[in-house]
Amino acid sequence: MSYLFTSEAVSAGHPDKICDQISDTLLDLHLQADPCAHTAIETMATTNRVIIAGETLSRNPVDPETAEETVRTLIKKIGYDQPGFSYKNLQIDNLLHCQSADIANGIKDCGAGDQGIMFGYAKKETGFETCYMPMAIYLANRLLTNLRQAALPGLEPDAKSQVTLEYDDQNRVCRVGSVVLSTQHSEHLSLEEVRELVLPIIRRSIPETLFSDDIRLLINPAGRFVIGGPDGDCGLTGRKIVADTYGGYAPHGGGAFSGKDPSKVDRSAAYMMRYLAKNIVASGIADECLLQVSYAIGKKEPLSLYIDCKGTAKVDQQKILQKISELADLTPAGIIRRLRLCRPIYASSAAYGHFGRLPGENGEFSWEETDLSKELASCF
Repeated sequence: MSYLFTSEAVSAGHPDKICDQISDTLLDLHLQADPCAHTAIETMATTNRVIIAGETLSRNPVDPETAEETVRTLIKKIGYDQPGFSYKNLQIDNLLHCQSADIANGIKDCGAGDQGIMFGYAKKETGFETCYMPMAIYLANRLLTNLRQAALPGLEPDAKSQVTLEYDDQNRVCRVGSVVLSTQHSEHLSLEEVRELVLPIIRRSIPETLFSDDIRLLINPAGRFVIGGPDGDCGLTGRKIVADTYGGYAPHGGGAFSGKDPSKVDRSAAYMMRYLAKNIVASGIADECLLQVSYAIGKKEPLSLYIDCKGTAKVDQQKILQKISELADLTPAGIIRRLRLCRPIYASSAAYGHFGRLPGENGEFSWEETDLSKELASCF
């Protein structure tokens, strides 16, 4: 039986994504000053105001004025100089304080920074084998990335996309059923002009083989979208966790990523599960892989590790699970070492998805590397 599946993504100028980027940019600032810094930074953005709160622990504390200037520079880079939200005159309230002594003491021996469950996922989709991501979320993010890079006159930073795919009874993508794109625009552009501007971006973002005549295109379906960003909708860190990951194709443990240093397994273990799932699929021993891991605060070793290859495994799943347990140290310290996470690499992950990205020259997206795949393949 055929079915439809939809994923959504948001641009760097979306209110929640602004907050994610602020939290991760400040995390990078702390890691530049002290690679062992601990942070849990939350951000709220509303009309001409940004509020930063949370906890930090560092041997070289970041100067508040430096933090404020960094935030303004980021907001300018995103493109906000609007009456209701401008890098020039917005109020920044910095309410960061020192990490709880109880938490700091509980993780001083490199135990997990919190309890919780984390998932990792990878899948082969025809035409998208190398990124090993579900196609709908990949296309939704690609659409917004292309929109940003086009820098079309009259379009403002706030935007959202949504892609619906039709799968056949063999679980293969056969066409794109619909695309939704809502983008903020200047008051000088009519709705028709907005649609004319972005239609070529949509055509360029969707594979030609999936772009049928009966595709439904909804561009700014609600009409006028002039007031946007934090002036139109309050933003908060961590409200786009499904868009950050797999677009609903896989479960999410519930913990957000942005603003958290790698001692927080909400982030580092989710990255490690993605790394392992991707290497399992890249090795050829499965076409799809879901992993779950769990931790207790202050404890080094995971409490559980689960695998489900959705019936695509070429070898026994439990043997795969045993092998990755042998090849990978799943303690927080082991994850940090393998993925080289104590570096200022996080700001680039805070928009357009944490997964399905190319590893960067400076170590960004190390969890997307497939260096373990050959070793895994040779074990079976």
